[in-house]
Amino acid sequence: MQSSPQMSDESVACVESGPLPDNLAGLRIAASTCTACGLSASRNQVVFGVGAERADVLFIGEAPGEQEDVQGEPFVGRAGQLLNQMLAAVQWSRDNVYIMNVIKCRPPGNRDPKPEEVLACSRWFDAQWELLQPKVVCLLGRVAAQRVLETDAPLSALRGHWHEYRGVPVWVTYHPAYLLRSPSKKAVAWQDFRQLAARCRSSGA
Repeated sequence: MQSSPQMSDESVACVESGPLPDNLAGLRIAASTCTACGLSASRNQVVFGVGAERADVLFIGEAPGEQEDVQGEPFVGRAGQLLNQMLAAVQWSRDNVYIMNVIKCRPPGNRDPKPEEVLACSRWFDAQWELLQPKVVCLLGRVAAQRVLETDAPLSALRGHWHEYRGVPVWVTYHPAYLLRSPSKKAVAWQDFRQLAARCRSSGA
């Protein structure tokens, strides 16, 4: 993000304290008790991530929604069903990619995450990234794109171009929830997925 918001001493201590587990299973357990921001008070559970631990392709969304908060898995509501269909259309599935969100707890009313919430969750995000070591990343929607690429640019300026984050090629497309609200964009998103899949296969990912 462009600037680091102020956090309470308690939050900073939680975000910065101690080494983290060096495997995804242990990291999931550690994250499940996180209280680094106020979202911990309203969540049902931490929504960590799902998929193949050795996946070459990483999909990153914004934040858990209502169903994700209940079930503890990202992209399981209507948007998740659409994502599953999009993955299947390019011969992928939730079993051979990895799916996670920028933040692990649901914001009330599914509002956009606040900068301080993104910052508080960055410890888990960064640890997941280091363990996953993806070869290609697809960012789903504006919030994920702006967070990972550290930009305020609109989604329209980010999608359709390859970017880079920590040496990894990054592709940006619409969030499935947006496509449910704007079905006319589904054809464009389908082309985005085809380009993503082609790049992955040409690079051996």
